[in-house]
Amino acid sequence: MFIIRNFLVALAQILNIAISIYIWIVIIRAVISWVHPDPYNPIVQFLVRSTEPLLQPIRRFLPTTGIDFSPFILILALYFVQRFLVSTLYDLARVF
Repeated sequence: MFIIRNFLVALAQILNIAISIYIWIVIIRAVISWVHPDPYNPIVQFLVRSTEPLLQPIRRFLPTTGIDFSPFILILALYFVQRFLVSTLYDLARVF
């Protein structure tokens, strides 16, 4: 059973790192959007392509204001998912 336990711990750690990296990508995208970057820059294109699929549904439910709150809401949701899933996987690994 130690194989299942080690697999779950490794999965929890990878998930934790992946969500943390994605949170930083969302933060960088939000900060860069304040300075009106060149849309043809490959880094800006990567940031937009990687964050837009999750930001767009949030924007549909938010009222249009001068400030885009969708990155903030996405970061809160990602923190919730990170805390819930990672701790659940660690707890599940303890059972095995």
